[in-house]
Amino acid sequence: MKSFYLSVACALGFAGVALGAFGAHALASVVTPPRLATWATAIDYHMFHTLVILALLGLFKDEPNVWLTRALRTFVAGIVIFSGSLYALVLTDIAILGAITPLGGLLFLAGWFCSLMAARERAVNE
Repeated sequence: MKSFYLSVACALGFAGVALGAFGAHALASVVTPPRLATWATAIDYHMFHTLVILALLGLFKDEPNVWLTRALRTFVAGIVIFSGSLYALVLTDIAILGAITPLGGLLFLAGWFCSLMAARERAVNE
């Protein structure tokens, strides 16, 4: 299961770099500065949480932990929904897509809560 999330994190990292380059080179002359800032926000959250996934996998590499699994799932879903909705908003200029973004933010918060619970479970078992 952890090797699956390692693969997912690597794919997310690849996608984040590719989308960042796309934003910097292809979108910079096509979209408004506020939309470009929205793209940058999507990239920041995308890459930051990809790194969090990798860090959690390293920190809990040999430990089964249900809270870790929940954290990994919610961080991946958060990236897809939060950053994905912002990418779609910038590319389509359909404002209602911004209404989906807070759900991704809630998933990020849930991921951090699950990470906290994983750390607490680890502390109890030490």
